[in-house]
Order: sequence, then C-alpha cells, then structure tokens
Amino acid sequence: MKKYSRSILLFLLVLSANNQETNAYDLEKGKNVFNQNCLACHEKGRNVIIPEKNLKRLTLEANGMYSHEAIIYQVLNGKNGMPAFGGRLNQTEIDDVAEYVIISAESNFEN
Repeated sequence: MKKYSRSILLFLLVLSANNQETNAYDLEKGKNVFNQNCLACHEKGRNVIIPEKNLKRLTLEANGMYSHEAIIYQVLNGKNGMPAFGGRLNQTEIDDVAEYVIISAESNFEN
C-alpha cells in the first residue's frame, strides 16, 4: 500500500509541476504601456490626483494593492480618479504593466 501511495504522490507532484502556469511577463513592454497610459498621473510612482495613494511599495502594501492581481483589477476597473483601462488595453498589456508596477515599486520607481 505504501508503495502505491508514494507512486501516486509522485505522479501528482509531477502532474502539478507540468500544469503550473508560467508567467513570463515582458517588463520592457510593461514599461512602454506604463509610459503611454499611466505616466501623466504616476510619474516616478507618484499620484497627482490623490498623492497619498502613490505607487511606492509601502503605500501599495498599506492599501492592499501590492499584488499582481490587485493591480490588474485596478487597471481593468479604475477607481476614484483613475479611469478603467479594460477596454483600452489587452490582457497581455495589463499583465505586463502590473508586473512593471510591482517591480518598480520595489525601488520606489527610482531605477
């Protein structure tokens, strides 16, 4: 019985590893999307509409926005002074810009 349990567990681990999504984001494209669509309000990670809701890491964390999923939701739907970009950007562009924001927030947009 133990031999079968180990075999089943090994099979499930291999199956799981093969089925995991690989998220290959293009940071250069994300930067371009950001520069074309977000820079007017978020230059250097700032927020010209609501300054206390900037894109710096600590601010994103404090507002529950420091995740790829949260940023995607915000980009798709907008909120407060931010327009929704769901109809303007495709899913790949949204994924790339979300990852660009997460990576840039690490250095507070100083790189």
